[in-house]
Amino acid sequence: MTETLPHLPLSEIEARLAEGARLVDVRERDEFAAEHIAGALNLPLSEIGADTRLEAGAAPVVYLCRSGTRTRRAAEILNGLAENAVALDGGILGWKAAGRPVEEG
Repeated sequence: MTETLPHLPLSEIEARLAEGARLVDVRERDEFAAEHIAGALNLPLSEIGADTRLEAGAAPVVYLCRSGTRTRRAAEILNGLAENAVALDGGILGWKAAGRPVEEG
């Protein structure tokens, strides 16, 4: 049975990132190339099951996508691979709406 991935507000996500959580962007490569949060790892949803960059027992993971839908799917695919995994509520759209910077191009 797949657990629901908690979607946390930006303030809680920033605290987790400050404590060493990894930021994983599950949008496709072209979306990531157009704009992304500095330091994020791009692990497209279409490739996530075959990728080995996330290891069980490693640092907590914060997933994000455009608005939050694909992070739920990523959680279903990974189903417990990353302990303490959460998602950024509102995705990159919420990040930008809060005035946080993104890298473009």
